[in-house]
Amino acid sequence: MKSRTDFRCLAFLLTAWSLTTISTSRAGNPQLPRGGALAGSRPRVIVSTDIGGSDPDDFQSMVHLLLCANVLDIEGLVSSPPHRGRVKHIIEVINAYESDYASLRSHSKDFPAPAKLRAITKQGAVNPAPRQGWSTATAGSRWIIKRANMKDERPLWILVWGSITDVAQAVHDDPSIKQKIRVYSIGSWNTAQDRAARDYLFTHHSDLWWIESDTTFRGMYMGGDQGGDRGNLKFVARHVKRHGALGDLFFHKKPDIKMGDTPSLLYLLRGNPADPKTEHWGGAYVKTSHGEHYWTDNPDRTVSESCRAGAKTVNQWRRAYLDDWQRRMEWTLNN
Repeated sequence: MKSRTDFRCLAFLLTAWSLTTISTSRAGNPQLPRGGALAGSRPRVIVSTDIGGSDPDDFQSMVHLLLCANVLDIEGLVSSPPHRGRVKHIIEVINAYESDYASLRSHSKDFPAPAKLRAITKQGAVNPAPRQGWSTATAGSRWIIKRANMKDERPLWILVWGSITDVAQAVHDDPSIKQKIRVYSIGSWNTAQDRAARDYLFTHHSDLWWIESDTTFRGMYMGGDQGGDRGNLKFVARHVKRHGALGDLFFHKKPDIKMGDTPSLLYLLRGNPADPKTEHWGGAYVKTSHGEHYWTDNPDRTVSESCRAGAKTVNQWRRAYLDDWQRRMEWTLNN
């Protein structure tokens, strides 16, 4: 027997099918969003990740992140809960990056040294926060505070790929950093692993600059142009596997595209990160009544994919961001 949710989803799909699902501006080959790291903005970035926990897609997203490290200022890699993810799992990807480093540097001298990446890798919380939403400072939360307080006119972007535990701890311990950070969190299952930390930020820090993506991120692997070699399995088999140590690590962890955390990075690569409502490779978001600086998934049915609100604001750019990724994977082949 189908659940009420199943019937609602079916009704939604039938309704959406009868509507124009992609606006005129998105039809055919849409014009790429302007701005972003690929246009030279060099955002400051800290990633908080549950890599090594229960889902291998964080390894995939970390591989992609390091392949884009030449256009970012990566200032921290924090191991956060839930489950068994630890610093050693971040180091595993950095070790693969080191094997490919000479090849990558032959294409761009801006790729950071592996030793620098290891130095900014920190252990965060290993357990969810208690009911109040915060607990004891960690090396990860202290590092977030330290980097946020550095003298730099650019905001510090914190991309949350797991539980938001260490961000909540940092904001609790030094609320002044809210003026200096920008948070893009991948919610859904991640939120459920530490709802106390998420609810603490939502309830007590409504002035936090925050994009909370609960469904939009699914456009990374759902829908979009998956013809030819752009399918989730075929792309990895042809353009990732046997492409350096990073490509082999990616394939070994998971042989198809999931990378549900990657839209947070894509958001910074193409588009104006200061305006979440506009087009970005990592999605376009809407404000709610919650706060002046809070955005979440767009409920407009025309940009939903299989009942996932906002997913088409990511997957409409699939050809463009896969082309960029393919080019970067090829860099690992040249010494």
